[in-house]
Amino acid sequence: MSIEIEKKIQNLRKELQEHNYNYYVLDNPLISDFEFDIKLKELQQLEEDHPEFYDENSPTLRVGGAVTDKFNTVRHEFRMYSLDNTYNKEELEDWEKRLYKVLGEEADIEYVCELKYDGASISIRYENGVLKQAITRGDGFQGDDVTTNIKTIKSVPLKLKGNYPDKFDIRGEIILPFEGFQKMNEEKIANGEEPYANPRNTASGSLKLQDSAEVAKRPLECLLYFLAGDYLGVETQFESLEKARSWGFKVPKISAKFKTISEVLKFVNEWDTKRFELPYETDGVVIKVNSYQQQEELGYTSKAPRWAVAYKFKAEQVETILESVTYQVGRTGAITPVANLQAVQIAGTTVRRASLHNADIIDKLGVRIGDAVYVEKGGEIIPKIVGVNLEKRPKNSIELEYATHCPECGTELMRKEGEAAHYCPNEEGCAPQIVGKVEHFISRKALDIDGLGGETIELLYKNNLIHNVADLYELKAEQIIPLERMAEKSAQNIIEGVKASKKIPFEKVLYGLGIRFVGETVAKKLVKHFKTIDAIQKATYDELIEVDDIGTRIAESLIEYFEDEKHQTLLNRLQNYGLQFKLNEEDLPTLESTALEGKTFLFTGKLTLFTRNEAQIMVEKHGGTNLSGVTKKLNYLVAGEKAGSKLAKAEKLGTVEVLSEQQFLDLMN
Repeated sequence: MSIEIEKKIQNLRKELQEHNYNYYVLDNPLISDFEFDIKLKELQQLEEDHPEFYDENSPTLRVGGAVTDKFNTVRHEFRMYSLDNTYNKEELEDWEKRLYKVLGEEADIEYVCELKYDGASISIRYENGVLKQAITRGDGFQGDDVTTNIKTIKSVPLKLKGNYPDKFDIRGEIILPFEGFQKMNEEKIANGEEPYANPRNTASGSLKLQDSAEVAKRPLECLLYFLAGDYLGVETQFESLEKARSWGFKVPKISAKFKTISEVLKFVNEWDTKRFELPYETDGVVIKVNSYQQQEELGYTSKAPRWAVAYKFKAEQVETILESVTYQVGRTGAITPVANLQAVQIAGTTVRRASLHNADIIDKLGVRIGDAVYVEKGGEIIPKIVGVNLEKRPKNSIELEYATHCPECGTELMRKEGEAAHYCPNEEGCAPQIVGKVEHFISRKALDIDGLGGETIELLYKNNLIHNVADLYELKAEQIIPLERMAEKSAQNIIEGVKASKKIPFEKVLYGLGIRFVGETVAKKLVKHFKTIDAIQKATYDELIEVDDIGTRIAESLIEYFEDEKHQTLLNRLQNYGLQFKLNEEDLPTLESTALEGKTFLFTGKLTLFTRNEAQIMVEKHGGTNLSGVTKKLNYLVAGEKAGSKLAKAEKLGTVEVLSEQQFLDLMN
């Protein structure tokens, strides 16, 4: 009897999963909603009566119900990069030239074009054909575990079909179709509530709802289009799309292969018009190099793949009145002029302010107070002024004069030669700089201190409790409790959060210091190379630029920072409070030998004995260092099949030793 019941449950699950696939992925339902619901209720009853046959990926769990108090932060095994944007034919052609520069003029490059969907990025892990984990993009290195919520989205397969890799990640966008968004807003308005602003933000917010049953009620869809992992069994991006479809994923049907940029531009222009016929938001076309081998050869910058770009459709542009210009002070002291506008709707949001960037941009635009200006959202996100309607210019208008003194502290502004921005040099006495530095220090990508946010930092500063980041570690609960909107619980949370931050890894502490030009990636490379803060401080200019991707500007900024006496005092205080200023040995790969110690490596061409990722891990496990390009710093270039321009460049340089894959393995042995 038990075997028969288990078999019936398994058959019902399989049947319902197939109907889900037909309905939500293929848009081809084979039974009515009523018939589907009858079968689902039958399965629910069987599972309730026989909990011994529980399956975390049963179709009955699509309705949600699990409540999440806190979304755990999880590191991506394969980093999620951003995309560089292009806006015209010339920029796209420049990108193509860069491709040929790396791959060689004789390279045979094929392009894949896909629509760029405006939603919330997601990475979903599958193991042995079963959905294991779903993580938001976050900062690209780590994101939030939203698995429970993702499982409620009907177009996301819980179990795969066909012949799939044992383990892989698949990336895509969680989107909210216009029709579903409209219905949600109709309900909001009927209940006397404020409607949602736009589909993208609503989709993104849905992923962080604590009750998965609420997520299940929302008509979200998941469009997937990129595989990440080792041994995927595919050679090209286009092949990966076809494979993913066969495994049961909802992969957008609109994609095409081209041999020339002129063909790519025809596709872009076609969809710039046809996109308005689609049931969801798109804001451009993503163009990728089709060949996986060429993708590996091209590699990545610190932020984006070199083998892909997004061609953004022309942003919506509106006309409004420039009422005034004010100036904002950033944490580095940089001054940003801000245009205060007559309120106007752009791309689903109300815009009242736009960046004017710097004095040079103001001069170029020739903008004046009272002008009718054209405003658009740069990259569909940040509003900016792109022109002036001179026909509507008031006769008595006066040219704008750029601020000469800091709007916050009155200090005379300075402008370094070769830089666009003006700066306030009053680092220790200018409130926005002080508060901004502390906000950067406590941010998620840096020390990630629980209980602290921008408003609380301002409150602590205004009450003379903090003047720099080190002061956070002297705070006491009894100092915080009397402050506005504070209570004993809030105060204790802050103290505990500050205490816990002493365990945050060195690379995040270094990034949190806010040294100019030292972003997350640079901080990681410095920490990995020098291991301790003392070693970084003592490093000479020549030693700094020896580090991969550390150039003149970063090296000079580091030296200038550490030579400043007040920064030395700050660092000494932070070290005395117990913050991490050396690389934790646990963060280092376990050394199997020192055979490659002091040697640098780069891999090129199609590798057959191991993947590029495996090769780079081997280098680190044997004491070596991986580089991202052919330079005088490179000792060994490991060349696989069809090695291109990197091999030619290494041979021309004459100082790089070229190895086969087997010679590389022999070198370690």
